[in-house]
Amino acid sequence: MKKLLVVSALLIANFAISQTLRDSTQTDVQVNSAQRMLNKTNTKLTIGAYGEITYNQPESENGELDVQRFVLMMGYKFSDKVQFISEIEIEHVEEIFIEQAFVNYSVGDNVSIRGGLMLVPMGIVNEYHEPTTFNGVERPAVDNKIVPTTWREIGVGVSGRFPDASLSYQAYIFNGFKSTEVDGDEINGLLKGSNGLRGGRQKGIQSTVSTPTLSAKLDYYGLLGLRLGLSGYFGKTQADDDIEDIDGATIGIAMMGFDARYKFQKLEARGEFIYASLSDTDAYNDLTGKDLGSSLLGYYIEGGYNVLPLNAKQRLVAFARYEKYDTHSSTENNTPRNDAYNRSDITFGLSYHIVSGVVVKGDYQIKDNALNGAKVNNQLNFGIGVWF
Repeated sequence: MKKLLVVSALLIANFAISQTLRDSTQTDVQVNSAQRMLNKTNTKLTIGAYGEITYNQPESENGELDVQRFVLMMGYKFSDKVQFISEIEIEHVEEIFIEQAFVNYSVGDNVSIRGGLMLVPMGIVNEYHEPTTFNGVERPAVDNKIVPTTWREIGVGVSGRFPDASLSYQAYIFNGFKSTEVDGDEINGLLKGSNGLRGGRQKGIQSTVSTPTLSAKLDYYGLLGLRLGLSGYFGKTQADDDIEDIDGATIGIAMMGFDARYKFQKLEARGEFIYASLSDTDAYNDLTGKDLGSSLLGYYIEGGYNVLPLNAKQRLVAFARYEKYDTHSSTENNTPRNDAYNRSDITFGLSYHIVSGVVVKGDYQIKDNALNGAKVNNQLNFGIGVWF
């Protein structure tokens, strides 16, 4: 573990997360959709989109073709200081969600206040998930089982940067995960051992609020091509009014993350380490019959190399990624540890950027877990992604 953390700290990776209205340190490959819209200064209305079509072929099973997501982005500039940013997402052709909808008020050159439905700043992919910004057909599993991407909630906060220190920052107060709800005469638990906190995302859908949570992130961009991030999320889960005072209805969450990205000429690398400590999980599991762990841990390291000449208009990136993620990193006394939740993936493949904004991807995943005698299917993936 220690060796992998040292390697990841040295190896990893790329782009800044500066959150001001304009940031001259950014380039097209260093922004996400919201930042791109915020940086538009010559038009009031900004429209864009991103989406991906995927094919997944597990060993010994039928393959699946899916329009995994299509996201329509719209931004409006009311004045030089006030802008509105939104993303409307259609998943699997039939499910419609609002992924972002917030107002950004630039109170100074390096300070903005935001309010609305926003992405929680944790790790890399939760904020940078456009298909042309990451390698692999599927997002890293760490950014699914540990960081429940796409993780967004309603809140308010501040973002900006300290230019002299090459630091950008974000700090928000959000509503939290929902852990329990009343279902008839029963109490239903929304969190479980296999995927941790993922089932508790409220996504801005008539969100229950009992106690606020705090989310913050610092990013360092002082070295050319290198971006380092440190993030934290702290608070308690939410529960329905009728049951919030019952022992086990809510749990405490303290999550910390470190990420790094690096890019130099043909070389690119990135990595991430996320740890979450959950309190009162024994009482929660006793109440709901679930098997939620008391800590979650995940990390990955990835390296890529563009095999085409630097002056070529296209890019062909060969990459490999190793990731380890355990949603039962530890459990409390009454919950047995499930080794099937201690998983690892090796992913290697190609990302062919035909033109800026269009990528064709292919990869192969070798999957495993720590359960004795377990058989986990490896998987072949292909995909097409666009972003404009």
